[in-house]
Amino acid sequence: MLYFPHLRQVADTKRAINHNSHMKKISFIVLIFTIGFVNAQSVKKLTKEDYAAAEKMLGKNVSTLTQHTSLNVQWLPDGRLWYPHRSATGIDYVVVDTKKGIKKIFKNPADFTTIKESSRYSAPNNQAVSPDGKKTLIIKDWNLWMKDNETESVKQLTTDGIKDFGYATDNAGWTHSDRPIVKWSPDSKKIATFRQDQRYLKDMYLVKTKVGAPELEQWKYPLPGDKEIAKIYRVIIDVNEAKVVPLIIAADDHRSTLCDDISCEGGSFTDNEWNEESTQLAFISSSRDHKEANFRVADAATGEVRSVHREVVATQYESGRDDVCWRFLPKSNEFIWYSQKDNWGHLYLHDLKTGKLKNQVTKGNFVVTSIVRVDEKNRVIYFKAQGREANNNPYYVHFYRVNFDGNNLKCLTAEVGDHTINLSPDGGYFTDTYSQPNVAPVTVLRDVNGKLVSTLEKSDISKLTTTGWKPPTPFSVKSANGKYDLFGLMFTPMKLDRTNKYPIVINIYPGPQGGSVGRWHFSAARGDNQALAELGFVVIQLEGSCNPGRSKDFHDACYGNMAENTLPDHIEGLKQLAKRFPYLDLNKVGIWGHSGGGFATAAALLRYPEFFKVGVSQSGNHDNRNYEDDWGERYVGLLVKDASGKDNYEAQANQPYARNLKGKLLIAHGGMDDNVPPYHAYLLVDALIKANKDFDLLIFPNARHGYGGDNNYMMRRRWDYFVKNLMGAEPPNEYQFK
Repeated sequence: MLYFPHLRQVADTKRAINHNSHMKKISFIVLIFTIGFVNAQSVKKLTKEDYAAAEKMLGKNVSTLTQHTSLNVQWLPDGRLWYPHRSATGIDYVVVDTKKGIKKIFKNPADFTTIKESSRYSAPNNQAVSPDGKKTLIIKDWNLWMKDNETESVKQLTTDGIKDFGYATDNAGWTHSDRPIVKWSPDSKKIATFRQDQRYLKDMYLVKTKVGAPELEQWKYPLPGDKEIAKIYRVIIDVNEAKVVPLIIAADDHRSTLCDDISCEGGSFTDNEWNEESTQLAFISSSRDHKEANFRVADAATGEVRSVHREVVATQYESGRDDVCWRFLPKSNEFIWYSQKDNWGHLYLHDLKTGKLKNQVTKGNFVVTSIVRVDEKNRVIYFKAQGREANNNPYYVHFYRVNFDGNNLKCLTAEVGDHTINLSPDGGYFTDTYSQPNVAPVTVLRDVNGKLVSTLEKSDISKLTTTGWKPPTPFSVKSANGKYDLFGLMFTPMKLDRTNKYPIVINIYPGPQGGSVGRWHFSAARGDNQALAELGFVVIQLEGSCNPGRSKDFHDACYGNMAENTLPDHIEGLKQLAKRFPYLDLNKVGIWGHSGGGFATAAALLRYPEFFKVGVSQSGNHDNRNYEDDWGERYVGLLVKDASGKDNYEAQANQPYARNLKGKLLIAHGGMDDNVPPYHAYLLVDALIKANKDFDLLIFPNARHGYGGDNNYMMRRRWDYFVKNLMGAEPPNEYQFK
């Protein structure tokens, strides 16, 4: 046997090396396991108790802890007013002598009035009742029928209505119903309505998910760029004689001056106004692109139409903020017109015969939002406006009076805050509820000159504040271009630790017809903003440029480019806020919104991926070429193509930017959404798949635009998404809202 001692030595060395190497591997594995275990242990976990505490801040819970934040004031025929009052023993009824301001308490309405519950006919939503309550209109087989509410007899008013070319039909694509759209005359003998031609429009389809054969839902839904949109042939119908009088005018585009429908007030035919004798009808014809508004007057007996006044604008004409602000005044041969031609929304007095301007009624750097009453006898206009009062939030609404000639403009509600007005039928008194987002409401009674008669109620929010609740913090920042002051609300945890860093969640609605905040009055809860803050976030709402209620150039700041979505303002605003409030963590910014807010949310993550890290996009109109025609053509303009075939809407859609996604994005949509059809989500989803991007998708198979009964599930998933992906914590498993 040969013996090689040096080989034995080599083998022993190798075994030693292998042993040491093995021990190092074991040590490394143990180290990794230990680090992983420590990390797992250090991940913050939110409990069901945390969610339950946050849930207490939802409106359904906090609203019961306040009293007198709003009053349901009713006026009696003798000029008194009354309202229900919740006391410790139940519901009392407070009756106020408006002249003396004296209050009396009653236990039963029968103790202070002989008026019983209205015996007037109450019609279902698919019917239209006359002013005297004696007649009801319905649509059947594309024609109008009238029912006598006393005898129950039914009479057919029109006979030539056919499929997709019927009378008074309610369809704007994004909203549709079987109710008739009409404007009753004051004497209840006539209606102003139309015959709507939809025969050449494209169809929209949705499919209901169910066991067995699916159900197809189909209706007319025009889109931007379509050659044909809905047309309305205006008519006046004498309902007693069943006589149809066509107006002698070409068909109008399906447009109004206030909203993206011809019925902005729930069944009434917008932009139509009768004279007192029911012999004349004033109306406005709007162009397809909303750039032109024509004020006209029709003879109800002959159908002859006279054009009185025309306004053409570069972007889009609108006749008010909250309501249509033009008025037909044939007694004095005048009309009141609303225009933003001096960059602010104001009232102008015109001659009805010639159309010529007589004088500007209101002027200054403020916006008239609605006309409350026109006193023709005394030639005084009572109106609401915002932005006029110095050292005030420009969104606070105040109540004013002014003479027809523009003199004696007076603010009738001097207190700082947002004012809600209820004017008496005789115009002699009004109730005024004023508040701020962080100041509880007070309701007072004033005479029509603004003199205080009495304080009706002061809100009691003591039960609310004992829970630790606190209101949002109002703030202002500069816009991205440095031109405008922007205003918003910030929601922080009740137990805010200013030494901590908090992830930020933006709750966005970019408009352009509305904004994120909405009304600037007091509210115990604004959605789930405070509830979400209680989980450990700071929630922000900001009114950006492009939102309404300010100057014309402010509202038009993103005209033609809806994809801007106020996002540059939000980014710049957050940077300014972070300098004031160091607890804001700009490295953890999330965003969520619904509808237009869903569009903005996805755009935020795709266009500004370095800034926005997490988004929940709900029911977004991700490509306005797929949304109803009136919306895009109002705020973007008509769809046009350049020489290469590219249109002006394409660059504003979300799906072309799918490749930019870096953060976490949850896309949610209702499968039966007949406002923003689910194909918007599918377009974005398809692009993200093709771009090989990870994302999350949540479909509610049979939900409409607002999700209905699925709303709580959506809210829970939204909370979970921000907790997990923005906060970096673990949410409780499948929390159930109570």
